Amino acid sequence: MEFRRIRELREDNNLNQTEIAKILKITQQQYSLYEKGLRTIPVEYIITLSKYYNVTSDYLLGLSDNPTPTYRIKNITNITGDVNGKITMK
Repeated sequence: MEFRRIRELREDNNLNQTEIAKILKITQQQYSLYEKGLRTIPVEYIITLSKYYNVTSDYLLGLSDNPTPTYRIKNITNITGDVNGKITMK
């Protein structure tokens, strides 16, 4: 499954793959595989990107054409990740 919207949002915000990969604490190569749909993006990354771009996860996944959340997204003050892709948000 290609995640067209994560690429569109990245490009609309004038960001490169390396910058987004840094936010997710992964390599640019790994992030590229998610954009191309060659690997399934973990739920934790969907949540992080939704909060970063202030859009719904449904929008990111192509389940909705409405990017604006109808709820308030909780502020994150600290995002940490490990080499296994586990993300912790506080």
